[in-house]
Amino acid sequence: MKPRLGLDIRLSQKLIMTPQLQQAIKLLQLSRLELQQTLTQHLMENPMLEELQADAEEGATTAEEELSHDTKEPKETQQADESEPAQASEEGSRDELGWEDYFDADRRAGDTEMPSSQDDLPSYDQTAVKPMSLEDHLLWQLGLSGLSEADKAIGRLIIGNLDEDGYLRIPVTDLAADAKVTPEAVESVLDHIQTFDPPGVAARDLRECLLIQLRFLGRAFRGSHRASGGLLEAIVTNHLQDLEKKHYGRIAKSLDVTMDEVLQAVQVIEGLEPKPGRPYFVSDNYVVVPDVFVVKDEGEWTVVLNDEGLPRLRISPYYKQLMTNKRDPSDTTKAYLDDKLRGAQWIIRSIEQRNKTIVKVVSSIVKFQEHFFDHGVQGLKPLVLKQVAEDIGMHESTISRVTANKYLYCPQGMYELKYFFNTGLQRSDEQEDMLSSVTVREMIRKMVAEEDPRRPLKDQEIVARLRGHNIVIARRTVAKYRTEVSIPSASQRKRFF
Repeated sequence: MKPRLGLDIRLSQKLIMTPQLQQAIKLLQLSRLELQQTLTQHLMENPMLEELQADAEEGATTAEEELSHDTKEPKETQQADESEPAQASEEGSRDELGWEDYFDADRRAGDTEMPSSQDDLPSYDQTAVKPMSLEDHLLWQLGLSGLSEADKAIGRLIIGNLDEDGYLRIPVTDLAADAKVTPEAVESVLDHIQTFDPPGVAARDLRECLLIQLRFLGRAFRGSHRASGGLLEAIVTNHLQDLEKKHYGRIAKSLDVTMDEVLQAVQVIEGLEPKPGRPYFVSDNYVVVPDVFVVKDEGEWTVVLNDEGLPRLRISPYYKQLMTNKRDPSDTTKAYLDDKLRGAQWIIRSIEQRNKTIVKVVSSIVKFQEHFFDHGVQGLKPLVLKQVAEDIGMHESTISRVTANKYLYCPQGMYELKYFFNTGLQRSDEQEDMLSSVTVREMIRKMVAEEDPRRPLKDQEIVARLRGHNIVIARRTVAKYRTEVSIPSASQRKRFF
């Protein structure tokens, strides 16, 4: 058969991801901070967009009301008298409006005046102060030391390579190669820096860090390990793993000392700081602003969208007037303005659709988790994305995007929307509802908090207690939940004193 050319008409359905749809999906999953940054960028790039100043409008309305109230003539009379001049001036302005006039009218003079008095300045307690970092603290001590300039250069190199915990993770040979000196010279300066405050700084591992702190305490000295200092040094040097696992009997047998001596030494070691740089490490704490509020109004839970802090967008009136001007702009200008107008309309509609979708999803979550908002964590129920998707008629992927990086505030506290989606555990009584895994984790945490430190609960004992609450759970699951809430094992939680 010879190949031939022909036309074939077919009808099919395809899902095409247009650029606008892709941007709308991306906009839906943005967090509040990312959304604020995105809207600010659109305001800068699109001249058709303008931020609506609510305070300015309210102030203008209030001033107009006061003016009409103080004037003896009725407001209708004033409007009738001023309508004709206003219309005439508006028509004249449309004909004569140009770019130069617009920018001249919108130009603002810069405010270069200084505060008139000390009262205008912020108080000292409101002045931001930069905290001293570990590097600054060590460099200050290095400057006061009696080292030579060459050794101080090596010391600055060592201090600059310390991590946030105060440890030197880089080999001495690499530092010597960078400074073009011998490893012995770096070791000499390192020994000097290890005498700086805080004790234990510039150590290369935990063992060396603890030994440095013991020397600062004056307890680590040469001699028999039966002495207090020698015992501490021997435990840190040779039995650090046994100390971590609390095998105190093995340590006592290996060092030929009594159990009481080992416990006394452990008390001293537990008072040491394993991370010397921790007091100088300042992490940036960001305030989480909720996207929605869940409040109770007349006995029913209501979802209120939090739009405070987000710019309110509208189409610029000036460009509206420019596009409807009697003098038609050029083809290039018209095409540019049409494109920007479509982009501005799209971003405004996308924001409105995003807000409606968030409120709809959170309202469905509140409906499923009403017991949580009434009674707390113990009232949390198992919930999956499919249930919410079927409830509001959306796809699961949409629900996943909406709940990503979004927070709600309710009388129980601040929670991420993902917090309300969790698996469930079957109860022994089939007539009872399934229990949320988050509730089970909270029960395990309370059991461990109330246990006897000398005899902590083992995982099998926690399983038995949970079965007393009609919760069917395996020991492996208890160990998994215990790890997720950062609870160590029973042997590590045991306290001897």
